[in-house]
Amino acid sequence: MNAESETARDTEGHADGRGDGHGDRSPAEVAVVVIGYDDAAHVTDAVRSALAQGPAVREVVAVDDCSRDGSVGLLERLSASEPRLKVIRRRANSGGCGTPRNTGLDAVTSPYVMFLDSDDVLPPGAVDALLAAAEGAHAEVASGLCVRRELPSGREVPWQPRLYALHAVVPRPAQRTRLVHDTLCVNKLYRTAFLRAHGIRFPEGRFPYEDVVFTARLLAAAPRIALIPDRVYVWHVRRSEARLSISLDRSGVENWRARTEACRQAYEVLLGAGQKELARTARAKFLDHDLRMYVRELGLRDAAYRRAWWELTRAHLAKYDADDWARNPAAPGRLIGRVVLASPEPCDLPRLRELAARPARLYPPYARAADGTPVWSDAIPQVLLEPLRARPVRALPLAVDAELRPGARGTRLRLRLHELYGRVAQAGPETVDVEWRHRDDGDVVVRGPRLPLAPCAGVPGADETAGSAGPGGSAGPGGS
Repeated sequence: MNAESETARDTEGHADGRGDGHGDRSPAEVAVVVIGYDDAAHVTDAVRSALAQGPAVREVVAVDDCSRDGSVGLLERLSASEPRLKVIRRRANSGGCGTPRNTGLDAVTSPYVMFLDSDDVLPPGAVDALLAAAEGAHAEVASGLCVRRELPSGREVPWQPRLYALHAVVPRPAQRTRLVHDTLCVNKLYRTAFLRAHGIRFPEGRFPYEDVVFTARLLAAAPRIALIPDRVYVWHVRRSEARLSISLDRSGVENWRARTEACRQAYEVLLGAGQKELARTARAKFLDHDLRMYVRELGLRDAAYRRAWWELTRAHLAKYDADDWARNPAAPGRLIGRVVLASPEPCDLPRLRELAARPARLYPPYARAADGTPVWSDAIPQVLLEPLRARPVRALPLAVDAELRPGARGTRLRLRLHELYGRVAQAGPETVDVEWRHRDDGDVVVRGPRLPLAPCAGVPGADETAGSAGPGGSAGPGGS
């Protein structure tokens, strides 16, 4: 096993031998803290999903953050017929999610606690599965798969599926640094005494991305963690709502300021606890996930936003040291970060957007320094692309563009694969298999025929190859 290995668990049953984890065999040991603000349309659904988990749930603590839409009345009517439900109404709105979660945590009397947002739900069996894993592994934390459900389409996307492919027990978080990437607090069951003993709480007040800091504080305390492949949380994403959730509302630059601050604090927490590898991974995660996500949207913002975003990002990345940049130097996020640091003003936004895509695409120009070293551009020669020469071909950010050519016999689609500093030619491809995938879910829509690659004649750069497919829109690739 490598440095990120973990102890594998039997995938045919839960770790404590209960196997199916039916509720009638689970003691009432879990509290579910549900928080909400002005969410009368959804909050009772969330609470009912927690109560429906069965006898394992001893109490549901619903914390209303001073709503004005009648949410409290709905919760109190529900509590009249459900003795396990306790309703707490805060006298003043906190402006965030951290304070009401802390309020709920303080009221919990159960050995274990979970957190649930008012617009989400727990799927059936979630609590039993997490409780069985925690008790069977003697773990302070049990964590399972969260799925993002886009509404109203119902399309579901798993969150961090690599972490939850199999049952596993991680004795210490440093043994599986990928845990840093799962910053959600809601897909986990925590031993209440562990949180209290280590003072693990959420940032108070209006602090967007409070779960990023909470998760860092949790990992810094080095809990034993059980991982399970079971679906334990359904995260509802409602982009058409009049009021977007705090995390989805990225239209203002203050959202980015809050995100960089949360990531900065997470790094400091981990480093201060002596968790150096986890701290490094947190910085790498910022480059690969947070930075790329916002760069993809940067071209949609106005000039004032872009300038402010660029300044904030440069200030954040200026704290990175040589070791942070040296790890996987050809990774798209690191190249993007280097370009931002190298330029005092926003630049090359279309090219950066393509590099931030998944998969990453590095479009021309493919500039070189005077000595032939690959560089970002003639204007920013200090950003070296030399690591691309050693990167495996399958991991290169190769770019493909397309051209539709109507004709008497039908429409022909021509694809051109851009050469990248001689790496494609060095690999010597002769044919290409083409698949069209849906941009949202990745499903294969059309699988085209195998087509030959051919050099493009008269194309600037002289090292392009192309392919085309016949009428009907099937495709073949080309290159440059």
